[in-house]
Amino acid sequence: MTKILKFYKYQGAGNDFILIDNRMSVFEAENEDLVRKLCDRRFGIGADGLMLLQESKTHDFEMLYYNADGRIGTMCGNGGRCIVAFARDLNLIVHETVFLAVDGIHHATIVRDQVILEMQDVQKIEKDEDAYVLDTGSPHYVKEVKNLSDLNVYQLGYDIRNNQIYKQKGINVNFIEKENNGYFLRTFERGVEDETLACGTGATAAAIVVAVKENKSGQIVVPIRVLGGQLQISFYRDNTRFSNIKLEGPAQLVFEGQIEVNCN
Repeated sequence: MTKILKFYKYQGAGNDFILIDNRMSVFEAENEDLVRKLCDRRFGIGADGLMLLQESKTHDFEMLYYNADGRIGTMCGNGGRCIVAFARDLNLIVHETVFLAVDGIHHATIVRDQVILEMQDVQKIEKDEDAYVLDTGSPHYVKEVKNLSDLNVYQLGYDIRNNQIYKQKGINVNFIEKENNGYFLRTFERGVEDETLACGTGATAAAIVVAVKENKSGQIVVPIRVLGGQLQISFYRDNTRFSNIKLEGPAQLVFEGQIEVNCN
């Protein structure tokens, strides 16, 4: 048996997502095969991930995120910003929201085409040789490099993500390089298993690593350029605690449509 599924395609700095209004349970949860098919760029709609906007009794809505490989994902920063724009376009919210995600409660504000998403606090940062490892809602490996534009991010990211340390649980691999007006970031994402045009939790992790490497404290703002556009991360650092973390960037509707899916 088949049915027609209504979907919306959003992008945040080139990180693209399929969004579905699931308040009426039109989408069967934990259907890995269907998610993988819909996210396929040749045989489906094409996206870095898929999100369900769910009914919530305690908050404006709940965000349920799936990686492109079909599996339930951890927090996605740019996905979070896109689902906020989606909630506005559905007339669920106006300019502010409080919603529930896998890592807890998130506040967000919309200012014109920019969505400012508050992330969870970060307190634990580890080292892996000359790289940093931390969790900003998703686990990240961050390494500063030179000549990032010419770097084979796919191969290096794949090798690190699949080494003996990280293979079982997976990790997102980020490479950063200082430039005139901030930092340039490229990311190999687990779940997509490829380089993406942007990664919100990766940009957040990179900005925190910048503060550590440059020994900055107090209120900090770090501009992060990604392949798909510009993001900005702000936070307050007090010794080893990073709080009031905000991820800011564009979130826009690309198109909407319908697709026939197998509902067996």
